[in-house]
Amino acid sequence: MGLPRARLSVDGPRRLPETAAVLAVRHAVRDWLSRYAGGPVAVALSGGADSLALTAAAVVQAPAVDALIVDHRLQPGSAEVAAAAAAAALALGCRSARVLPVTVGSEGGMEAAARRARYTALDAARAELPVLLGHTLDDQAETVLLGLARGSGARSIQGMADYAEPWGRPLLAVRRTTTRQVCADVGLIPHEDPHNAAPEFTRVRLRTEALPLLEDVLGGGVAAALARTAAQLREDGAVLDGLARELWHTADDGASLAIETLATAPAALRRRAVRAWLLAGGAKALTQRHLRAVDELITDWRGQGGVAVGGGTPERRLVVAREHGRLTLRLSTAENPPARIRHHGKDTS
Repeated sequence: MGLPRARLSVDGPRRLPETAAVLAVRHAVRDWLSRYAGGPVAVALSGGADSLALTAAAVVQAPAVDALIVDHRLQPGSAEVAAAAAAAALALGCRSARVLPVTVGSEGGMEAAARRARYTALDAARAELPVLLGHTLDDQAETVLLGLARGSGARSIQGMADYAEPWGRPLLAVRRTTTRQVCADVGLIPHEDPHNAAPEFTRVRLRTEALPLLEDVLGGGVAAALARTAAQLREDGAVLDGLARELWHTADDGASLAIETLATAPAALRRRAVRAWLLAGGAKALTQRHLRAVDELITDWRGQGGVAVGGGTPERRLVVAREHGRLTLRLSTAENPPARIRHHGKDTS
């Protein structure tokens, strides 16, 4: 089954060979810790090569490491895989290793449901520690391509941040081949998840078909270029987000936003300001269609009704409307429903 097991030196679990791969991962973890966390951390350990390499390095670099192993219970033998990952974590020197069994639903497909269950379990078990995740440069490249296919603007191709509290990703500049080499150098046998080779998953086809083809056609370096693009867009996005917050607070009177202030701002700042205001007001799962429809209330006002956004209840929609020169956000009621609500950019009665 390819279960992880540690074959470590009798000198102690914290001694690792100083190979090029081990040092690369250790340096990545050390740099991340120096920027974001000086104390103990948790590591999300699946038993795969990326998270095993991350755990081995974190044990050396961090004061203490707690391993959190999520058992999705989607495959026969998953409990044994999780138990073996926990044993490897303790052999590497983790302070503790906990297996977290979860129940994966079906909403949004198995990948999305498993991700929700995983992050919910990790958040509940982390005991206020930052959680290190084993995402690599290759994962970042795949994420950028997925975002590009969605066509949802720069934010969707910014990829994953190296720290979005409480989630830390120290290995975003490390290749997947390096983490596999770490396991070989340290004497760890990673678990090979069958889902990582299943062609019915879009990310798997990107990994095994699309990216190798791009590398061949464009002469190599594609994954690294995509990761660099994501990093540059995150830097630009941070500046724009800061300016958008200033615009939001200028337009905000505590209950609504001034249309005149928003309408005279550049579109890139206006939409970011409105997005931040909506999220702060309880909106969820905002899409570009939502934001475009709300933006039309500001810049293309024709007397249209409010825009329903996610975050309400089955009985009461959360609605953005234009009223007396201001943008409002409130729950509709049976006693006072909006005349027309445009849901996901479409008019409904």
